[in-house]
Amino acid sequence: MEVKPRSVTLVCTGLFLVFFALTAHSAVVKKTSSGICHPEDSSYYSRIKNFTSYQSLDACLASGGRLPKNYSSSSQADRGDSRGYSRSRFGHGWSDMDGDCQDSRQETLVAQSTAPVRFESNDKCRVASGRWISPFTGKVIHDPSAMDIDHVVPLKWAWKHGADKWSDSKREQFANDPANLISVELSLNRQKGAKGPDAWLPPANQCEYVLRFIRVAKKYGLQTTAALSKVRQQVCSR
Repeated sequence: MEVKPRSVTLVCTGLFLVFFALTAHSAVVKKTSSGICHPEDSSYYSRIKNFTSYQSLDACLASGGRLPKNYSSSSQADRGDSRGYSRSRFGHGWSDMDGDCQDSRQETLVAQSTAPVRFESNDKCRVASGRWISPFTGKVIHDPSAMDIDHVVPLKWAWKHGADKWSDSKREQFANDPANLISVELSLNRQKGAKGPDAWLPPANQCEYVLRFIRVAKKYGLQTTAALSKVRQQVCSR
C-alpha cells in the first residue's frame, strides 16, 4: 500500500506531540552529583545533562540537596501559592547552623540513628550508613539515600498559617529545628507533601505524629484549626 506524504507528515507530527507530552511531564528539578538542585529557572538548567530527577524543589531539597549559590526564583508563584510561598523563604536548603560541616539533614540522621553511623569520609560531614526506624511505618532502614528528612509541620503549611509574617532568620530556624525533623521513607514524605494531619496521616504512630505536629505549631505560634483538633481527638482516643 502506498503511503502518502501527507500521512507520513501526520504520523511524524503525532509522534512528536507524544514525545513532547512525555518530556513535558519529566521532572522539573535536576539534582547534580554535587547535590545542587536546579529548578527550571536556574541559569545552569539547560547545561545539566547528568542528574537525578525530582518532581518538585521541595522533594529535591528534602533528599539532601541544596539550592545554587545566589539563586533567586524568578517567579514565586511558580514555587508556591498565590500568597507568595517559596522554599527559599526558609533558607537555601539545609543549613549548617553550628558550622561543623554537618548540615541539618546530616545532624538529623546522626541523632536519630539507633546504631553508630558510618561516614563517607574522615571529615564526618556526610552519613554513609546507619540504622533508622521510620516513625511513619516502623520499618528499619540502613541506607540514608532511601530516606527524606520530613518537616513534621511542612514549610508551606506553616507559611499559610502564620510563617509568612516571620523574619527570614526565624523561618530558617524553623526549617532546621530538630523538633520539626524526622527521618522517614522517601515515598511517604513525598506522598505527604505540604498536607496537615487533617489531609494526611502516616500508616503508623498517628497519635504521636499529630501531637508532635501540634507541639511544633504551638512552639512557633502558628495558627491551628478545628479540623486539626478533631483529628487529634479521633486518632488519640483509639
